[in-house]
Amino acid sequence: MPWTKVLVDQEDLERFHQEGKRTIKYVEALREAQAQLLESDSRVFLLGEGIDDPGGVFGSTKGLAQEFGSSRVMDIPIAENGMTGVAVGAATAGMRPIFIHMRMDFLPMCMDQLINHAAKWHYMTGGSVRVPLVVRSIIGRGWGSAGQHSQGLHGLFLHVPGLRIALPATPYDAKGMLIAAVEDENPVLVCEHRWLYNTIGFVPEGLYSVPLGQALIRNPGTDVTVVALSYMVLEALKAARDLEQEGVSVEVVDPRTIAPLDADTILESLSKTGRLVVADVASRTGGACAEIGCLVAERIPLALKAPLKRVAFPDAPTPASPVLEQAYYPGAEAIKQAVRETLA
Repeated sequence: MPWTKVLVDQEDLERFHQEGKRTIKYVEALREAQAQLLESDSRVFLLGEGIDDPGGVFGSTKGLAQEFGSSRVMDIPIAENGMTGVAVGAATAGMRPIFIHMRMDFLPMCMDQLINHAAKWHYMTGGSVRVPLVVRSIIGRGWGSAGQHSQGLHGLFLHVPGLRIALPATPYDAKGMLIAAVEDENPVLVCEHRWLYNTIGFVPEGLYSVPLGQALIRNPGTDVTVVALSYMVLEALKAARDLEQEGVSVEVVDPRTIAPLDADTILESLSKTGRLVVADVASRTGGACAEIGCLVAERIPLALKAPLKRVAFPDAPTPASPVLEQAYYPGAEAIKQAVRETLA
């Protein structure tokens, strides 16, 4: 299916065009999703710092304030926790707010509203109150963004019951999962990796949703399972192509959401291959990699033919120096090395 494909190089793009498939950028898919939601549902509104600027949050909200007005696309003061409370209140009153953070690093300032209120009210009210809040947050470095503007904190929020967490890796999923998040009755964090914004893929023109909690096998294989999150899906596919030349067959699994996590697809793949590498866009300790590893240890410990490998950031703040950044961020080479180690 065209929507399962990830464009790794120019050959993929040319194939899509030959097949007559409409292709747009990841960031354009996000903008299109929001425009169509604003147009089709009067309950939807956007809020965030600088979302009506000419740049429009790296282009993902560009022009929406002019098209839909400041009452639907509103710039807010630098008061993240308080404004998250406004969004939570609006959601409980029947609205469908999309709160946009240009950096995931701003989410810690919203901890009280997200963790103590948005995530819990459905449980604490016996199901009588729902909080259909969507929080878009962007991860990934830019130009030496360093330790306070490039963190991937999705693993931190994974610990909080009641929050749903999506990490779309393709333009198709970026649009479909954002629409699904708005349609969901629960608070949903949509974590977008900035390095994916210019990637191109097949995206239908109309409204559609991608169900939350369904993983996808991006590349079938038989020797090693690589569970890759967010931008690491692209790096894992590059690694799989290179390793194929070495006679190694790599199955790449994209969970697409880590809460809920599609455990069955991951375990089914591992039952076939017996070897596991987990690749994340966050620090190594206590995150999604660890949770997926624990899942395997609990459910099918005897399936592992070799110790699992984690490919993630070092447990250190992101350096600003380009030279140190280069060493800090793992990619396809690190994934290939981890795969080889599971086969040794």
